[in-house]
Amino acid sequence: MKITYDWLKDHLKISAKEEKLLEKLTDIGLEVESIENLFEGLDLFKIAKIVKTEKHPNADRLKVCEVDVGNKKIKKVVCGAANAREGLLTVYAPPGAIIPKNKTKLVVAKIRDVTSYGMLCSESELNLSNESEGIIELTSSKYAKNIGKSYFSKPSSNLIDLSITPNRPDCLGVRGIARDLSAAGFGNLKTDKEKKIKSNKKQTLKVKIIKEKSQGCLSFGSCLITNVKNTESPQWLKDKLISIGQKPISAIVDITNYVMIDINRPLHAYDADKIEKGIIVRNTKSGEEFTALDNKNYKLNEGMCVISDNKGVLGLGGIIGGTRSGTELDTKNVLLESAYFDPRSIRKTAKKLNIDTDAKFRFERGIDQLSIENGLNKAAFLIKEICGGEISKIDIQKIGSYKKKILKFDPNIFERITGFKISVKEMINILEKLGFETKIEKKIIKLLVPSWRPDIVQEIDIVEELVRISGYRKIKIENPIKERSKNTLNPTQKLFHFLQRAVASKGYLETITWSFTDTKYNDHFKESNKEIKIVNPISSELGVLRNSIFSNLVMYMSKNLDRGIKDLSIFEIGPTFYGSRPGEQNTVVCGLSAGKKSRLSWVEKERNVDVFDIKRDVVQTLVEAGYNSEKFYLDDASPNYFHPGKSGRIFLNKGKDKVAAYFGEIHPNIIKTLDIKTDSLVGFEIFLDNLRLPKKPIKDQKTKYFVSEFQKSERDFAFIVDKNVNVQELVSVISGIDKNLISNIKVFDVYEGENIPKNQKSIAISVTIQSLEKTLTDNDLEKINNLIIETVENKTGAKIRS
Repeated sequence: MKITYDWLKDHLKISAKEEKLLEKLTDIGLEVESIENLFEGLDLFKIAKIVKTEKHPNADRLKVCEVDVGNKKIKKVVCGAANAREGLLTVYAPPGAIIPKNKTKLVVAKIRDVTSYGMLCSESELNLSNESEGIIELTSSKYAKNIGKSYFSKPSSNLIDLSITPNRPDCLGVRGIARDLSAAGFGNLKTDKEKKIKSNKKQTLKVKIIKEKSQGCLSFGSCLITNVKNTESPQWLKDKLISIGQKPISAIVDITNYVMIDINRPLHAYDADKIEKGIIVRNTKSGEEFTALDNKNYKLNEGMCVISDNKGVLGLGGIIGGTRSGTELDTKNVLLESAYFDPRSIRKTAKKLNIDTDAKFRFERGIDQLSIENGLNKAAFLIKEICGGEISKIDIQKIGSYKKKILKFDPNIFERITGFKISVKEMINILEKLGFETKIEKKIIKLLVPSWRPDIVQEIDIVEELVRISGYRKIKIENPIKERSKNTLNPTQKLFHFLQRAVASKGYLETITWSFTDTKYNDHFKESNKEIKIVNPISSELGVLRNSIFSNLVMYMSKNLDRGIKDLSIFEIGPTFYGSRPGEQNTVVCGLSAGKKSRLSWVEKERNVDVFDIKRDVVQTLVEAGYNSEKFYLDDASPNYFHPGKSGRIFLNKGKDKVAAYFGEIHPNIIKTLDIKTDSLVGFEIFLDNLRLPKKPIKDQKTKYFVSEFQKSERDFAFIVDKNVNVQELVSVISGIDKNLISNIKVFDVYEGENIPKNQKSIAISVTIQSLEKTLTDNDLEKINNLIIETVENKTGAKIRS
């Protein structure tokens, strides 16, 4: 919303300087976006006189003019205007001036071999009107005395651009802004001396609003002004519009624009002689079209609100008029429209047709429903004053009535919400200046909400108005307490962030992706879960909620491998979804690793990352989070997107918990189908919702490492067991025999075949035995060896291989 301080003074008695105004506007929530000096550069445009004209030697339609620009200086200017003649007073723009219409900077230039020093300007080039036929003709005697002086008079105020929030449509008019300033003590609001039309002449053009479903027009006011003489606007009206960056067109159009900006009442003027047998306000039929005032042809959808006559569409209600009924300089009879349109209807139509106008901008936010008559009165009297004519009675057709809004406000609620107090008397004073009618009943303020405030619907809105006008600066500033008596994160949140750091510490790079994904990837990882489609996706490639984070990780792993990155480990922690209802989701840590280990290393031979690498990362992460690895239970069951022979799952405690994690190689068929360029791709999933919180606080988890200075001994054992016995069972049994002596257990061979009974296998295990207190004797070692064999055989049914 663009205003000037001078225009505000039409509605506000005030003597303060403009700087104070800018401060106050921001204080009451009307943010000042920018301030512009409209006179900047316009001082270069001078009143000048053509003293001599000659035909251009090399062009039939050009003239070479000698122009008196003041101070006894004569400039040669090449001009193509037909009305350029000796003795004409006009406007001269020197080299260096910027033409307002096209922002072109003038330079000394040769035109058909004749040097031109500047140009003579038309009204169109100076944004004074649409008149482009010929250069400006200054006829007043005052101009003859001021040759060489600036054509534009310096305005006394700058152009102020305000950012008006969508809930404040009343401030899209200068009077609404003035009302707010007055309520805040910045000047006094002038009384609106509204003249009312008193006429015995009937409005002869019949207006009918069709009552139908989704009718966008609720009220249509009109009056007929006959025998007008449309003309150029008077200077005061031109100056008003130019001061806010608008271009004057003709008196009738300028008046409607002036009223819209002044009191936020959009109007439309029709040439009444072009309307066939009255106005019909209706919804469109499929296939209708019309040419609008922006000279574009629009094909209309069914159900749009239009103003029409017997011939067809005249304009889109509340958005834009049509060329067929537009006023021109020869217009004799004018039908003035002041209507109320439903904001939703306006917004829907304008969006579909991609139209943005000043009227649409106001109607879609909500216009004062009771301003119809006021707008007609103000505009009709101005037209009569400037263009003459006779005004008819006002005719208002309605299909609905305005319902007054009454609120009850408890003054005590104000202090509870804002933290400071103002008196009831001050509250009433502010509210009445804002246009509310007030009445106190049993310490409760009963309020009649003004019709121009559609945003006021509940008590909290009244609090906002009072604190806005009385001053946000009165709200006390309290610094936050620096010492925290309690932890800000609960145990679950701590575990979330700990796992995030634990995985990152193992060389994984964290990714943050959308919670939705491409169905092409998601199909490989959803298993039996249903696909959850998004009704309005941001793109066709992100059309479903992810059932697994693998959906996105695989996608971005593939993109990075295609860019030439060879070895990469990435992870994400976030939600996966198994249903469309709130809460039907799980929090998962998901990691993916591709490439080789020890690439180009001279210490260790390079190899592909494998299932044991990913298993180690998962187990170590869970141990670091405080879970006891001795109670872990592992088996080889896993989802179908893992390799069936190179994957597994982990339980924190056998038979008592849900699955804590899955790990393994991604299924080769998926790698092939998605064309992922890698020799090895392994991944894991840790399910936070299935993890019991550790007994100790996570910050207290510490791993103690002891290094023995005594001799260690390594013993190898080979056990024959049933095929269905997991290696982990043997490892768990051996590790629990004597923790003070058994320091390391390593499986180095699993064998099936010759000399091994059918349905059995041989597992070879290396056990490191070392004491922290002494060097073990042969007798000590023999005891522990026998104990290992005996315990494994008794607990697992295994037999030592001879």
